[in-house]
Amino acid sequence: MNDKNVKEAIHNQHDKGYKFLLSSKRVFIELLRSFVKQEWVNDIDEANVVKVDKSFVLQDFADKEADLVYRVKLKEKEVIFYILMELQSTVDYQMPYRLLLYMVEIWRSILKDIPKKESRRKDFKLPVIVPIVLYNGVRKWTAKTSYKETLNSYETFGEYAVDFKYILIDVNRYTKEELLKLENLIASVFLLEQKVEFEEIMKRLKELSEILNNLDKDEILLFKAWFKKILLARLPEEERENIERIIDENKEVNIMISNLEKTILQEMKEREKRGIEKGIKKGIKKGIEKGIEKGIEKGIEKGMERGIGVTVIKLLEKKFGNVPEEYVKKIDGANRETLMAIVDNIFEIDKIEDLGKFLK
Repeated sequence: MNDKNVKEAIHNQHDKGYKFLLSSKRVFIELLRSFVKQEWVNDIDEANVVKVDKSFVLQDFADKEADLVYRVKLKEKEVIFYILMELQSTVDYQMPYRLLLYMVEIWRSILKDIPKKESRRKDFKLPVIVPIVLYNGVRKWTAKTSYKETLNSYETFGEYAVDFKYILIDVNRYTKEELLKLENLIASVFLLEQKVEFEEIMKRLKELSEILNNLDKDEILLFKAWFKKILLARLPEEERENIERIIDENKEVNIMISNLEKTILQEMKEREKRGIEKGIKKGIKKGIEKGIEKGIEKGIEKGMERGIGVTVIKLLEKKFGNVPEEYVKKIDGANRETLMAIVDNIFEIDKIEDLGKFLK
């Protein structure tokens, strides 16, 4: 990869995820060849691709979208690719109109930089702009992809109604199988960016291990920088430093994935254990308070046991769902030592029937 700005982009924390990745010419071409089913994509040569360092996003939408502009020489003619990255979760039905504004602004910018004498020539033509919308919202994209369809009575005027179409790339509509089959960086990112639970992300990361290992050095660098951003955003702040270190220090992707999984699972287990301990203390406190209200020492002990019992039942419900009534009754009648034994072994209890070892 010959992009000079890759390392600078990695340190630019203000770049939004996709814009950061697609600022690489190679990844931009990879996007087109993977998700735009048109013959002309195969004619694009990286040597004839130039990124335009200017954004055309309206100020009102600056926090909802990002854009990228590429000038491409295709069969000796200049073509403009305008990629709008839609970062809001809802569908914007005015997208065709906004794209029209951005496209007109691009043409206006081009005309401004061309000598008037040249622009007034009979054979002068503005470059084609190919608009692309990259959307990663959960909802299916239902806005019109044809501009004229947003106009009232367009059918009456046929070809005289202003029109253009944009290419839609809807990240969450691709299946896991489709993305894995592509075996490249941008498809791997799409697979991890889809709206799934954290556990599924780790599962998909393992499935991508071989694909990621086959990326070249610069692509791995891009991937790790992107992945670090999205992963750390989903973790509690106190866990981020350790995870960031693992991503940075492990050069082999498969080793990084293995270490990440072990560390994150351990962190989750510790977090759950801290939650259990907190719950037990809270339950004991409530039990003591209830016993004090009764004013007898036996009430205090019973309250402590009941508080722990309530906590045990809640933990079991969280792990197995409904707890059979027979076990609930036995837990209510169990002493403090029995209840604490269940708590100490909560991670080793694989099925509800294993409670029989404690509640004899």
